[in-house]
Amino acid sequence: MTLEHKKNTLVELGKFLSQFHLEKSTPNPDVLKNDLFYTSFLDLIELSQSHNGWYTPENVYFAINSWANALTKENLEKWLSNYNFENTTPKTVGLVLAGNIPLVGFHDFISVLLSGHNVQVKTSSNDQMLLPFLANYLTSVEPALLNYIHFSEGKLTDFDAVIATGSNNTARYFEYYFKDKPSIIRKNRNSVAVLNGSETAADFEALGEDIFRYFGLGCRNVSKLFVPKGYVFDAFFEGIFKYQDVIHYEKYANNYDYNKAVFLMSNFKLLDNGFLTIKEDASYSSPISSVFYEFYDDLEDLKTKLAAEEEQIQCIVSNNLIPNSIPFGKTQKPELWDYADNVDTLAFLANL
Repeated sequence: MTLEHKKNTLVELGKFLSQFHLEKSTPNPDVLKNDLFYTSFLDLIELSQSHNGWYTPENVYFAINSWANALTKENLEKWLSNYNFENTTPKTVGLVLAGNIPLVGFHDFISVLLSGHNVQVKTSSNDQMLLPFLANYLTSVEPALLNYIHFSEGKLTDFDAVIATGSNNTARYFEYYFKDKPSIIRKNRNSVAVLNGSETAADFEALGEDIFRYFGLGCRNVSKLFVPKGYVFDAFFEGIFKYQDVIHYEKYANNYDYNKAVFLMSNFKLLDNGFLTIKEDASYSSPISSVFYEFYDDLEDLKTKLAAEEEQIQCIVSNNLIPNSIPFGKTQKPELWDYADNVDTLAFLANL
C-alpha cells in the first residue's frame, strides 16, 4: 500500500470528522461511509463521558475538530515532505497509549502507519473507544490497512520497537521492560507561561484556554506561571474569569475543594478566585484546579533555568519573551509537525 493511498485515506477521515460539532453536527453527503459510521460516532461521542468522566462532549468535540483541521492534504504534504519512507522495511511498532485527554495517542498511531510500519496498539483504560472507532473507519475506507493495524488486549508481544507514554513511575517500568528494543519513552511533562506584566486582557483570556482546556489534564496545558518579582495577579484573574463555569463540573469542583483544603491545612499561602487556586511553588506539576507560580528577577536567568529544565517542560507560552515559545491560546492546537517532547517521531520510525 503506497504512502499516497494512506494520505488519501487520512484526508477522508478528516472530512468525516469535520461533520461533527458541539453546536450542531450535519452529515455531508459527499463523505465516504457515512451510512455505516455517522450515527454511531455521534452515539460514541455522547457515551464518552460515561466511559471517562473527564471526556465531556465539549472536550471530545474539541479534539475531533482539531483532528479534522489537521488531516488535510496540504497539512499532510507539508508534514511528510522532509521524510523518505521508500526504503522502509516494515516492522511492528507497539504503542502504549495514555488516556488523559481524548485521542492523545492518535498522532503516534498515524505516524506509524505513514512511515510504512505495522502498528500494535495497547489503548489506555481511560480511552478505549475513540481511537479504535477511527481505525475502523480507516480500514473501511481502505481495507488494505487491516494488514497494518492490530489492537492488543493484554501485554504487547512480537514487536520490533515501541512508543510508550506514561507517568514518571510507569516510565521506569517501560525503560526496563523495553530495554532491548528501540523506543521512545514519554514521561510526565508540563507547560509553562512566562509573563512580564505587559499582557493584555485578550492574552489572559487566551491563556485561560491553555489552562482550562481538558480541565488541565494534558501535558500541553499550562500548569505553571513565571512572573516578575512583585507581580500582582489581578489582571490575570480578570482575564480568565470567562472560564468560571468550569467549577460547575462535579469532578473538577471536587478536585478544587479537596486541593484547596489540603493547601490551607498545610498553611500554604494561596490566591483564589472561586474556581482556581494559584500557589507559589518550585514544582512544574500542579494538581487539577490549581496553577503554581514562581517569581523571577532577570529574564535572561529564567531563560537559562528553563533550558536546563527542558526535560520537564512540554511547551512554553509567552509574548515572544522566550525563544521558540508559542502564543497564548495555542497550546492545545499543535500542528502535525509539533512533536511531543520535541522528539521527531517520524525520524525515529524512518530509521528502524
